[in-house]
Amino acid sequence: VQLVESGGGLVQPGGSLRLSCAASGFTFSTYGMRWYRQASGKERELVAHISSSGGMTSYADSVKGRFTISRDNAKNTVYLQMNSLKPEDTAVYYCKPFPALGYWGQGTQVTVSS
Repeated sequence: VQLVESGGGLVQPGGSLRLSCAASGFTFSTYGMRWYRQASGKERELVAHISSSGGMTSYADSVKGRFTISRDNAKNTVYLQMNSLKPEDTAVYYCKPFPALGYWGQGTQVTVSS
C-alpha cells in the first residue's frame, strides 16, 4: 500500500487549496477513503470520508460546508477541495483507506496564515 499526498502549501485566510492523494497497492475502487489532519501538538482527527463509489460523503463539523471530498477511481486518486480556509485548518493532511490498510503516508502540510 502506498499513499502519496500532495497539494499543500501556504495560503491566506479565506483562500483555497486542492489536495490530492495517489493510492496504489490495493484495489482502490473497493475501499472507502478518508482524509485526516494533525495539527502540531494535537491528535490526528478525521476530516472527511467518501465511500468506494463516491456516492456517500461525510465531514467533520469543523469543515462542513467548506471542504469537499471526491475521488477518481480510474486514476486511483482521492481529492480534498478546501475553501474558505481558516488558520485553525493549519495541519499536516493525510489520506487513508477505510477500512484501514498499510501505514500512513508522508502527508502534505497546509498552513493558513496572513
